[in-house]
Amino acid sequence: MADPCVRVARQDEIALGEFKSVQVNGKQLLICHTEGGFYAIDDTCTHDDGPLGDGWLEGTAIECPRHGARFDVTTGKVLCLPAAVPINAYRVMVEGGDVKVDVSDVVPKT
Repeated sequence: MADPCVRVARQDEIALGEFKSVQVNGKQLLICHTEGGFYAIDDTCTHDDGPLGDGWLEGTAIECPRHGARFDVTTGKVLCLPAAVPINAYRVMVEGGDVKVDVSDVVPKT
C-alpha cells in the first residue's frame, strides 16, 4: 500500500511561529510551525473564503486578515467570530527532517 503522506517541506524551511503555503493533491494548505510542532490546515477562511496565508499566526491561533476570524491550527476549531464553521486540519508527520501531510486524515475537531 502506498504511503498517503506527502512531503511538503523540510523542518528547517519553516521557522518557529511561521507558516508556509503548499498545495497537496489539489488542496491549498498552510503548514504551521508552533511550539507544539507542525500542523497543517486549509488555507481558506470559512467566513468568506479568504486566504489565511495572508494572516497572522500567534501561538496555535491563525487570524484571517479580512475580518479577524481566528482558528486553532491544531484542530481547525473556530476561536473567534465572524467564522462559525471550522476549517480542516490534517495529520502531520516529521520523518528524517521532512514534514509530511496526509490530506486523507482530517483531525477531529474535539
